[in-house]
Amino acid sequence: MDHHAPLMDDPKLTDEVARLAALRRYEVLDTAPEAPFDKITALVSTVLGVPISIISLIDTKRQWLKSVLGPLPQEMPRELSFCAHTILTRAPLVICDALADKRFAQNPAVIGSPYIRGYLGVPLETPDGYNIGALCAIDVVPREFSPQEIETLKSFAAIVVDELELRNLARLDQLTGAVTRRAFLEEVGQAIGRLKRYGHQSSIIMFDIDHFKRINDSYGHSAGDAVLRAVGAACTALSRDCDSFGRLGGEEFAVLLPDTAAGTLAAAERYREALATLVIPGYPALSITASFGIASLMPGTDAEQWIAMADAALYAAKRGGRNRCCVAALE
Repeated sequence: MDHHAPLMDDPKLTDEVARLAALRRYEVLDTAPEAPFDKITALVSTVLGVPISIISLIDTKRQWLKSVLGPLPQEMPRELSFCAHTILTRAPLVICDALADKRFAQNPAVIGSPYIRGYLGVPLETPDGYNIGALCAIDVVPREFSPQEIETLKSFAAIVVDELELRNLARLDQLTGAVTRRAFLEEVGQAIGRLKRYGHQSSIIMFDIDHFKRINDSYGHSAGDAVLRAVGAACTALSRDCDSFGRLGGEEFAVLLPDTAAGTLAAAERYREALATLVIPGYPALSITASFGIASLMPGTDAEQWIAMADAALYAAKRGGRNRCCVAALE
């Protein structure tokens, strides 16, 4: 029996759409290096005595490294990735000599720099059972990995997943379920990167709950919290899986629509109408409205400028009478 073949009775190993959705939920692709992950690859290198250690994530067509210790590129085509094989099984993938393995003998990283020979990869399995990538120990000489070394790497892989879960938890505003301002700004930066690399357009819808202070003053802060929770639930339900709904502070929110330019005003109107008809749990007599500003990403625009454009449009909506949507003027 080939222990590295996909387990056909394990549907989560073959459901690529759901696997990619699980990866996307972490919002970690193309993010900057982070110390908790770099500490893990450093520990793997030290404890297992290998010159190369990576935390890899397998995207649709590429392998992207959240952390890399050693001479490997941060991104490579998925078809050249050892880890793309690792995610097909629940068991660690052990390769004692890549030159003697027909799957990898002609791999550019085997016959050329960094001349991979020994490889040990453990799948990064999410709590809901999807393999989104791998933690790998890589050597440039053939080697056997002992059962103890394999168990050690499995323990480190579990820590990687724990860190991803903690990272995700820290990204979320606990009252509304929206991502935090910091996390939202990270995603704005990623959208700008996609425009530079691929020409993919994106848009921001920013909105502010009208007369929110009046709600707190008239009904109390518990009512204000109930409004924010209800707004969070409504906007999360309206957002597409690829969208990012963020709380920028207080009663101000934003939605990032990646790879979207056309139809943004119509999307903003859907949010506006949903909030204008929102029933606040526990406060049936309380109704709210919000004012919306919309800005599409222009080439050469940085994150601060993009958000300022949406913010200016939002305040134009407020000056125009509130409970309306305004599109940023193109300069």
